[in-house]
Amino acid sequence: MSKMDELEAIRKKRLQELQRSLEARQYPAEPVIVTDISFDRFISQYPLTVVDFWAQWCGPCRMLSPIIDQLASELQGRIVFGKLDTDQNPMTAQSLGISSIPTLIVFRQGNLVDRISGALPKHLLLQRLKPFIS
Repeated sequence: MSKMDELEAIRKKRLQELQRSLEARQYPAEPVIVTDISFDRFISQYPLTVVDFWAQWCGPCRMLSPIIDQLASELQGRIVFGKLDTDQNPMTAQSLGISSIPTLIVFRQGNLVDRISGALPKHLLLQRLKPFIS
């Protein structure tokens, strides 16, 4: 490989890294508060979203919350996480048949593709989300 080819390969690689970095900055690094009013817009705004259905009084929800915060930061640019308080926003939870919390629902292009119930540990959540991450 000539020096020019090497330089071109380095330039292309760096350009791709910069593009990924720019795309990641357009995605929130923390969970977005979602309401009944903003729900449809939120799930269609990003290619892949995960909505955490929770309530203030729910112990397992409070255990899951820091994990969701970590994943939102670690997966920035690939998944956008949202949090919907089911006590304050019952219509969306009811329309999706949420009967227990915490429940995470994964949406791709606005379509429901997976439902995860319970406060799973981080490694199991990552395992469930991995097939959806491009």
